[in-house]
Amino acid sequence: MPQFVQEDTTGINPPRIDIDAVRAAFPILDQEVKGKPLVYLDSAASSQKPVSVIDAIAEYYRRDHANVHRGVHTLSERATDAYEGARERCRAFLGAAGTTEIVFTRGTTESINLVAASFGETFVKPGDVILVTEMEHHSNIVPWQMLCQRHGATLAVAPMTDAGEMDLEAFDRQLDRQPVLVAITHVSNALGTVNPVAALVRRARDAGAKVLVDGAQAVPHLSVDVKALDCDFYAFSGHKVYAPTGIGVLYGRESLLEAMNPWQGGGEMIREVTFDHTEYNVLPHKFEAGTPNVSGAVGLKAAIDFVDDIGLRNIAAHESDLLRYATAKAAEREWFRVVGQAAAKAGVLSFDIEGAHPNDVGMMLDAEGIAVRAGHHCAMPVMQHFDLPATVRASLGVYNTREEIDKLFASIDKIRDLLV
Repeated sequence: MPQFVQEDTTGINPPRIDIDAVRAAFPILDQEVKGKPLVYLDSAASSQKPVSVIDAIAEYYRRDHANVHRGVHTLSERATDAYEGARERCRAFLGAAGTTEIVFTRGTTESINLVAASFGETFVKPGDVILVTEMEHHSNIVPWQMLCQRHGATLAVAPMTDAGEMDLEAFDRQLDRQPVLVAITHVSNALGTVNPVAALVRRARDAGAKVLVDGAQAVPHLSVDVKALDCDFYAFSGHKVYAPTGIGVLYGRESLLEAMNPWQGGGEMIREVTFDHTEYNVLPHKFEAGTPNVSGAVGLKAAIDFVDDIGLRNIAAHESDLLRYATAKAAEREWFRVVGQAAAKAGVLSFDIEGAHPNDVGMMLDAEGIAVRAGHHCAMPVMQHFDLPATVRASLGVYNTREEIDKLFASIDKIRDLLV
């Protein structure tokens, strides 16, 4: 197994990521785009995959593929062991009490929709309030709007400051409305803001609310312990944390999952079916109708193993150094506006260049081999707050370097010269 971290033998300095070894683990990075070496700064949209993840998925299909749980033959038993082994790995990764609290989904969006449908059907009544924040991704807004429309509930919004941080006093005022559920992002995908989630969860629970945390942008950068957070639901997507697309996790407090009805019907989620009555399966299977994404779960386990081999603390230190370096470079350019100035940030530099449309900047950076994201980032209320149609977002992964940040700003300087 490659060694991704270099220890300081003197014991004076903290461990340091061996960036050459890390980058060598990602075969996609070894290519040119438009005749230039690829600089991938779009990990908040989707991270790249290490060879260990690619190999784990390929080996599963070469050797072990079968449908899970219902087969008595050897391949089905192997596939079931791999699938349920991945569930246990996710349980440990999030610090959940048991695998009954780990539901596999297609990703964060599906996890939130599951809660909106199942929790909503069970617990939300006309006149209830559901509280979200101004910095949410659309996936943590629209399902709650749809739920409110179905049940006659009200969607309330806790605002953020112009720095892109939660307005805690305003949050508390919204809690005075006694929401039945609070849905908050751990890390903003559009701004990089790291919210004080433990404090927000505590305040919400003291107000009598259940709490869902959107962790899609948190798990690649931060250690998460759902028991310490004391949240009721926590959702994340595999493809943000070096795993394949189409696999995600919903952590749910066991007592709530037991009380909620399934949101989809079909095979696997049942124990007994007659034309008069259906008895649902035990947790977590009653929320996993149909044939699951077994290879995705296998890839997710391999990705978590990869992250643990490096260590989230080491990843966070590396990415924080890159973000500080990029932010300092941005401050040298008076025409460069960083959107989102929170004191605590992770992995995202969202920006606007005076006199340039973000889409033009994104396409011109692509001509230099630099992949960024330009647009509203599925966070239109954030753009409306800052009176912008869009931003350019450079987002970091464990494989990025200071040299790539230098290339980004050298290319931005060239673009600025061309556009003004």
